[in-house]
Amino acid sequence: MPSDTASKKAPLDELMMAMDVVDTLRHDERVALKELDSDQRDAQMIARLRDLYRSQGIEVPDRILQEGVESLKQNRFVYAPPAAGFQRTLALIYVTRARWGKALLIALLVLAAALLAWRYLVVVPRERAAEALRIELSETLPADAAALRARISDLAEVDAARTQAETLAAIATSAAAAGDAEAARGAIADLRALEARLRETYDVRIVSRPGVPTGVTRIPDVNRATRNYYLVVEAVAPDGKVLPREVISEEDGEATTVEIWAQRVPKRTFDAVRQDKEEDGIVQNAILGTKTSGRLEPVWNAAVETGAITKW
Repeated sequence: MPSDTASKKAPLDELMMAMDVVDTLRHDERVALKELDSDQRDAQMIARLRDLYRSQGIEVPDRILQEGVESLKQNRFVYAPPAAGFQRTLALIYVTRARWGKALLIALLVLAAALLAWRYLVVVPRERAAEALRIELSETLPADAAALRARISDLAEVDAARTQAETLAAIATSAAAAGDAEAARGAIADLRALEARLRETYDVRIVSRPGVPTGVTRIPDVNRATRNYYLVVEAVAPDGKVLPREVISEEDGEATTVEIWAQRVPKRTFDAVRQDKEEDGIVQNAILGTKTSGRLEPVWNAAVETGAITKW
C-alpha cells in the first residue's frame, strides 16, 4: 500500500507535467497553431506530443497529454491580468511602493519641516507680537501716561507744565484705546521730555571769554530802520557742565541744538552788560537768568525779549 507522501506527490507531479505540456504547446508554434487550428482529432496531436517527449527520453501518460491539450483549449495555466479599475490601481500602488515610497517619505518630511518652520518662524512670533502690542495698548501705555502725569503734576511749579502734561496724557490714553500705538508712544515720549525739562537746573550765563563776542546786533530785513540787540549766552549746570539746548532762530525759524546762542534783549540790558565789560574786560553780573527744577523757562535777572539766534 503506497504511503501518504507518495499519494500526495503523484498528483503534484502529474499537475506539473500537465503544465509543462501546455507550455510546450504554447511555445511550439508548429504544433499549437497548426494542430489546434486544423480539423484533425486530438489523438493526432497527442501522438505528436508523445513522440516529442519520447525524443527527449520522457515518458508521459496519454492521460496527462490529453489533460494538457484540454487545458490549452481552456486557457488554463495562463495568466490573465485583472481588468483596469480601482482595485487594480491599489494593487499597482502597493507592489510599486518601493519605487515611490522613499520619494513620498522625503516629500512628507520636507512638508513637515516647512510647516514647522512657518509655525515657529512666522506664526508664533506674529502671535507674540500681537499679544505684546495688546498688553502695551491696554496696560503699559495708559499706566505710563498716568504715572508721568502724576510725577509732572507733583514736580511742576507752573500751571503751564501741568496743563501740558494733562493734554499729553489724554492724547496717549485716547490713542492707546483707539489702537494707535505710534501716536500713544509719541505722546509718552513728549511726557518724558517734559519731565526731564522740568527737572533741569542751570544758569543762563553771559559768555565773556576771548574769541567769542559777548553781544551782537542785527538790522532786520523787514525793518531796516531798527536794530535788534542780543547777548551771547550758554546754559551751565551746577557742576559747571555746559548743557546743549534746542534753540529756534528767529531769523529762519530753524530749530538747532547748540551749546551757545544769542538771546535777544532790550537795548538797555545790552548797554548795561557792555558797560560792565568795558570796566575791566569781565562781565561781573554774568548770570542773565536761572532755570530751577519745576519750571519750564529761566527766571531772568535782567530784562529780556522773546527771540534768539544761533548764527552771527
